[in-house]
Amino acid sequence: MFTAMYSHLVSLRDVTDADLEYLVRRGVWFASEQAAAHRPLTGTVVGGYFSKTSTRTRTAFASAALRLGAGHIAYGPADLQLVTGESMEDTAHVLSRMLDALVVRTADDPAEVRALASQSRMSVVNAMTADEHPTQAVADLTTLMRHFGRINGLRILYVGEGNNTAAALALALSRFPDVELCLATPPGYGIAKGILDLAQEQAAAHGGRVTQCHDLDAAPRGAEVVYATRWQTTGTSKPDPRWQEIFRPFQVNEALMGRHPGAVFMHDLPAHRGEDVAAEVIDGPASIAFDQAEHKAHSAKAVLEWCLLGRQD
Repeated sequence: MFTAMYSHLVSLRDVTDADLEYLVRRGVWFASEQAAAHRPLTGTVVGGYFSKTSTRTRTAFASAALRLGAGHIAYGPADLQLVTGESMEDTAHVLSRMLDALVVRTADDPAEVRALASQSRMSVVNAMTADEHPTQAVADLTTLMRHFGRINGLRILYVGEGNNTAAALALALSRFPDVELCLATPPGYGIAKGILDLAQEQAAAHGGRVTQCHDLDAAPRGAEVVYATRWQTTGTSKPDPRWQEIFRPFQVNEALMGRHPGAVFMHDLPAHRGEDVAAEVIDGPASIAFDQAEHKAHSAKAVLEWCLLGRQD
């Protein structure tokens, strides 16, 4: 008989070090052939509510639910009575009587996801808010673990806006021993101070280091991973009409990759060739960006299983 745990993944700040490491290792396991027939969520129903555009995250969680044996219901931005004024709390109470889990990308306010998670009969997964993209970080770390066989001690250079992806990476990577993460962000577009402070505190406790700079020439050389992100974060706009000029020096191109011999290239996608990344880089031999996208599906399985069944070790 299926017995659900109903844990939530709203923020990486709510997840223990042990559970984060478990999710990563479980994502790696789901990428293996032995996981192909594993269907632990048979008899459950997973909903997906996306009020913002999504290709990878939405498809990853829908396919993960189906491959794990769950049913799936998709809601678009105009499908729920939220558009007529029903409160998020009432919506949560109703859906929790019918669904086992809800994967949600709402508007920019993270409080909306917290409101959906205020009940105890349905797991809620944050599929991106303005301040954090936790499932992206789980997928990214799963990619790193599969490629390098470790996360401990990696040297990573993140290039671009200090957005929700950057925040999630900082919160996740700083939980692993001896990791060095440099966030190279354009002036005025850095990671939020509260997130940076917490990531630096966590890194110090684990023997690692998280830094932020606003000049790529000041970034350390010899990174093992160079990570880029779209300049215009999904669902947002920039008030400064000169923002592209400010971002232009932060393109990941062959010259930048040449400062990091042997480094692999990652991107959370969508990518805009000629802007955030040169085509020669993302389509070149150092790129693992599309492996990274595939790992969203494997890590989504790990997240759904963990939310509904807990750890399986």
